[in-house]
Amino acid sequence: MSMIVENLKTVLSEIESARSRKNFAIDEPVTLIAVTKNHTVDLMQEAIDCGVKNIGENRIQEATEKFQTLNREATKHLIGHLQTNKAKQAVKLFDLIQSVDSEHLATAIDKAASSLEKVQDILIQVNLAKEDSKSGVYEENLQDLILKVDALENIRLRGLMMIAPNYSDVEKCRPLFRRMRKIFDELKLRRKNFDFLSMGMTHDYKIAVEEGATLVRIGTAIFGDRNYI
Repeated sequence: MSMIVENLKTVLSEIESARSRKNFAIDEPVTLIAVTKNHTVDLMQEAIDCGVKNIGENRIQEATEKFQTLNREATKHLIGHLQTNKAKQAVKLFDLIQSVDSEHLATAIDKAASSLEKVQDILIQVNLAKEDSKSGVYEENLQDLILKVDALENIRLRGLMMIAPNYSDVEKCRPLFRRMRKIFDELKLRRKNFDFLSMGMTHDYKIAVEEGATLVRIGTAIFGDRNYI
């Protein structure tokens, strides 16, 4: 049995265990996004052959090169910061852009999607901890950005994304995940097609699932340490 097969079994089992410990009654699936940043196309193909249906990439150039030879079907997620001048490439490559954090970027994506006759699914990235090192809109500015996004014709807002601080004590992430789920639920009550709350990575995904993530972004726990290709 390959390393990826074993690791996937472990991760999927941990996700299901975390779902059983959820702190609220909503029964909803949790989708695994295998983060393939800095991993080879061969490993991406192996993961897809093992049943992975969603892959996540961080950088446009790396994704462009790998997708040309991937030769497999998967839903493609952009989870890294996107520069506005690369919006058209992103719209061509990705099914879901998770890292929209400004009106300027949203407008660029909308324009690119319009030129490609596509409606682009996006998430808004929220910087709940207000970390200088991370992108994302602050909570107090979220509603204003949503209104701006709603006015664009070639974007469809599907939910929210958050990256928690890399605390040594992972339990410190829990209040942030819980707050993010509360924000998500309040918005979901009055929105259509608002299905995705993307939060949780290798070091904190179990807590994220317990607190209501519907998408988790996991790389190292599946593929091992990154090879900086």
